[in-house]
Amino acid sequence: MTSFNPTRKALEQGRTVSALWLESASPEIAEMAVHAGWKTILVDNEHGIASLEHTAHLLRAVEAAGGDVVLRIPAEDPAYLKRILDMGVRSIMVPMINSAAQARAIVDACRYPPQGNRGYAAPIVRASRFGAVGDYARIANDNLLLIVQIEHIDAQKEIEAIAAIEGIDMLFIGPNDLAGSMGRLEQLEDTGVRQAIQDMEARINASGCWMGTITAPTRGVDTLSQAGYRFVAGPNDIAIMANALRSEATRWRALNDDFDLVQKG
Repeated sequence: MTSFNPTRKALEQGRTVSALWLESASPEIAEMAVHAGWKTILVDNEHGIASLEHTAHLLRAVEAAGGDVVLRIPAEDPAYLKRILDMGVRSIMVPMINSAAQARAIVDACRYPPQGNRGYAAPIVRASRFGAVGDYARIANDNLLLIVQIEHIDAQKEIEAIAAIEGIDMLFIGPNDLAGSMGRLEQLEDTGVRQAIQDMEARINASGCWMGTITAPTRGVDTLSQAGYRFVAGPNDIAIMANALRSEATRWRALNDDFDLVQKG
C-alpha cells in the first residue's frame, strides 16, 4: 500500500484511467487481473458479493500485485464508509446520488475535520499501516478520491449543486440506471436518454469536477476520453469468464458429440 493515491495522482496528471469491474470476491482473480495489465480494479460491492472481510482480502491482493482499488459501496451508509476508510480504501464510488444534500453527507462521513466528521481511530487501523504512518490523519483528506454516481433523471437538475460540494471529486454518469429512471431501461441509444447524457456531460465538464462513466458498444475509451471523461469502467470479471466459458463449451460441443452426455452424467 503506497502512501499516496495512484488513481488520484493519475487524474491530477490529466490521464484517463481505465478500470476493470470486479464483481466476484476472489483475491486470485483480482491479483490475476492486475498481472494481466489492469492496474485499476473497481471492486463492486453494490452488485458484487464481497463482504467487508472479502474486501480486505481483495485490497491486499490488488495492492500486492501493484494495482489500485476503487471501491463502489452498496449504498449511502456512513457506518460502512467509516469501516472501509479505516480498512485503507482511498477511492470510493457512491451509487445513486441525486442531490447536493446527499453529496454533502458523503463528504461529511469520509473526510476528517474540519472538512468533515469522519470518526478517528487513525493509530490502530490498516489505513495508517496500524500506526506506522504517523501523519495519516493529516494526509488522508488529500489522498481521498470521492466519486458520486449520477444515475437518475432526478439528479439532472442538481448537477451544478452536487459538483459545487467541496470534497466531491468526480461525477460518474450511470447510463443504464439513468435510462431506467426515464422508463427506457436497456435503451441507451434512445434519443431522450442520449440528450440527457449529453446535457449532463456538458454541465459536468463546465463544473470543474472530473467525469466518469462506463463503456458502451458505440462509446469506447477513446470516444469517451475525447468527450471529457477521465475515468472509464470497462469489462467485468464475471462477463469475461462467462463469455469464455460459453465459447469453450461451444467449441468442445463441436469437437465431442458426447459433451452433453458427459455433463449430464
